[in-house]
Amino acid sequence: MTIKLYVGNLPMQMTETELKELFTEAGNVSSAKIITDRQTGQPRGFGFVEMETKLEGQKAISMLNGRQVEGRVLAVNEARPQARSGGGGGGGYGGGGGRGGGRGR
Repeated sequence: MTIKLYVGNLPMQMTETELKELFTEAGNVSSAKIITDRQTGQPRGFGFVEMETKLEGQKAISMLNGRQVEGRVLAVNEARPQARSGGGGGGGYGGGGGRGGGRGR
């Protein structure tokens, strides 16, 4: 079973290939992804690495969390599950209701 790791404080010039190579020190890497800004395409300084086993993931955390790479101290920990964003749906102020025609004084 794979384990997904969050990797923060990445050097801005690091490539996904370099990220994957770094984590192979701890075991087999299923995937490595550096997150980029949607508008500029520039790296945002963090990414995710999937290790093939939980044991390899724990080893990667202990080996690489706090390690200095190109002048930056990496933050490596188990990724939290992605929050489900309540997409779509639009508010809708349902139906007529509203104020009564209050003439009654």
